[in-house]
Amino acid sequence: MEQNLSLYRIFYTVAGAGNISKAARELYISQPAISKAIGKLEDSLSTTLFLRNSRGVTLTPEGRILYEHVSAAFETLSRGEEELLRIQELGIGHIRLGVSTTLCKYILLPHLKDFIAENPHIKITVENQASAQTLSMLEQQQIDIGLIARPKNLKNIRFHSVVEIQDTFVCTPSYLENLRLREGSDASLFESGTVMLLNQNNMTRQHIDRYLTEQQIEIPHPMEISTMDLLIEFARIGLGIGCCIRECVQQDLDAGHLVEIPVPGLIPKRLIGLALPASPAPLQATEKFLEFMKASAALQR
Repeated sequence: MEQNLSLYRIFYTVAGAGNISKAARELYISQPAISKAIGKLEDSLSTTLFLRNSRGVTLTPEGRILYEHVSAAFETLSRGEEELLRIQELGIGHIRLGVSTTLCKYILLPHLKDFIAENPHIKITVENQASAQTLSMLEQQQIDIGLIARPKNLKNIRFHSVVEIQDTFVCTPSYLENLRLREGSDASLFESGTVMLLNQNNMTRQHIDRYLTEQQIEIPHPMEISTMDLLIEFARIGLGIGCCIRECVQQDLDAGHLVEIPVPGLIPKRLIGLALPASPAPLQATEKFLEFMKASAALQR
């Protein structure tokens, strides 16, 4: 559309008012300016849009055809403005979240309930998947925000820390006692015990593998488990030594149902936070969720 939108606004107003002087009052511009604009529009379209008479103006057949389309366009724009106003007034929005099962259960869910209660008109959809997939979807802008461990490469990613977590090895007291009775107190627990790790494509597993390599710890035949929850349940029933996030089993440790296996060195802690694409700027709903999570996390520290 080559014509300036303002010419169509003037045409639309004059057609609705049926009078140039009335349209001038509505648009807060002079009558000569309106007449000039109508003339310019007619020249560009090579047609007459209005018939002038003593009482005002009436649309020609060609003018009526144009008016039908122009009025539909301006009505659509008006509905769009009303919709945006309603979104702002009610806080309507949509957030697409990406998060792993473990981080969703132990970190996201405790906060999400309160956010939904405070923002009932924001639609939230969750992509439940491995953190590596969440990062990939963020890079392709298929989701708005992801809850992940801080990646080494922050290229094209904004990261906001929420909580720090510590990985550990745990088992039941009875499993540890029986293992030492069977293998001897000097035996390597990692070599002689049943050690349960997450699958190799999991970012937690990759973090642990780096630690094991640095400490020259070998686990001959680890039992690979698909989810952290299942791994923890296996550890709770005494199946073996499970590598898990301490915060996920803190209650079991406090109650004495599980004990930590001493390890050489220190397993590096990890930062868990919210990742967003570096650009474009997040929409209002996403920004609101980000601020909520940051404030909520600060209160829990």
